[in-house]
Amino acid sequence: MVTIQTLDNGVRVVSESISHARSVSLGIWVKVGSAEELASEEGIAHFIEHMLFKGTASLTAKEIAQQFDRFGGDINAFTTKEATCFYATVLEDRAEDAARILADMLLNSKLDEQEMAKEKSVIIDELASVEDSPEEDADERLWALMYPDHAIGKPIGGTSERVQSFTRQDLVSFMDYFYTPDRIVISVAGNFNDSLLQTIGQLFGDFSKPVPKEERRTIESANFISGEGRKEKDIEQSHLFLGYPGLPLKHPDIYSLALLDSILGGTMSSRLFQEVREEKGLAYSVYSYYASHAREGAFVIGCAASPENEKLLFETVQSVIKEIIEHGVTADELSNAKEQMRGSYLIGLESTEARMHRNGNNELILGEHRSEEEIIARIQAVTAEDIAAMAKSLLGNKPAISVLSPNQN
Repeated sequence: MVTIQTLDNGVRVVSESISHARSVSLGIWVKVGSAEELASEEGIAHFIEHMLFKGTASLTAKEIAQQFDRFGGDINAFTTKEATCFYATVLEDRAEDAARILADMLLNSKLDEQEMAKEKSVIIDELASVEDSPEEDADERLWALMYPDHAIGKPIGGTSERVQSFTRQDLVSFMDYFYTPDRIVISVAGNFNDSLLQTIGQLFGDFSKPVPKEERRTIESANFISGEGRKEKDIEQSHLFLGYPGLPLKHPDIYSLALLDSILGGTMSSRLFQEVREEKGLAYSVYSYYASHAREGAFVIGCAASPENEKLLFETVQSVIKEIIEHGVTADELSNAKEQMRGSYLIGLESTEARMHRNGNNELILGEHRSEEEIIARIQAVTAEDIAAMAKSLLGNKPAISVLSPNQN
């Protein structure tokens, strides 16, 4: 059972006890990501994520790492378009120690300027690694095509030029604005007792920030655009990405979209995988995914093939899409997709870390906690007609197209 406690300062603590586990996962979730950054701030949420590992008033970066190595646990973090999360998984008897270190990182990070200078180089190398991955590069360029005038289409890590420009005051100002108690969720899952929750309450209960003088930024919904872009690189394959409008996270038809994804390109038995790879042998990699955010989303198809097969690959993908729009899905496809999704969902929740992530994200972004039974019931309630309507509604639009191809010289 998921329990929610709101501390006096507004910090929410979401906990789920799993008595048979030996571990505890703890995560600090902050409701800010790249989608709320101004043009002058692109990449700053991700930069702050890195900097909170670089030392506090009482611990150096090395000591933070050594502590978790000594615990036999893991500590990590990530930034998305709508959230930042710092988390750790440790044995049950180390949970309170882990909570103290995570709290210290959030509340007492030094944001040292010398450490900032070093971390800028690290992040710039991280951004360069995307350039070295044609698949990631093509996907990132697709988002810029779909949403060119909105932060949701910008790279989460920003640009090297922007990262170089950040000052310590930039980070402090951003954290003062967004890292406030009302935007923070502490998620705990695993084998813990009440003393851990009491410790968390003590660590975070006195945390306060002055209300920002300026009003909260109003983030408008992004408008999907069916642009097209091509880039030549020193690579061997052509990477083709097609993007279509998606659904916001709370849309009532989100499970129809999830099942459409599974049937079209989300699994090895999907239509795209079977037609493109198994039947025609056009590509080693072909898949689809959907991304849903608070106000908008996208449905994406990605694939790669030799340059001479690029045209045929595109035509084949379009043919598969046309078929599902015009004729819908079969009863067997729908039944298999539902079983696949049920199994994937339940198996995915077997670790304490997965539970912590689910509960933190549900509280911070979704704003509700659906039971496993309710989610499975919603999946089972989707009909073939629902998926056909979803395919026509989304895939009937002109796509945005991002292509990375080998140099012609």
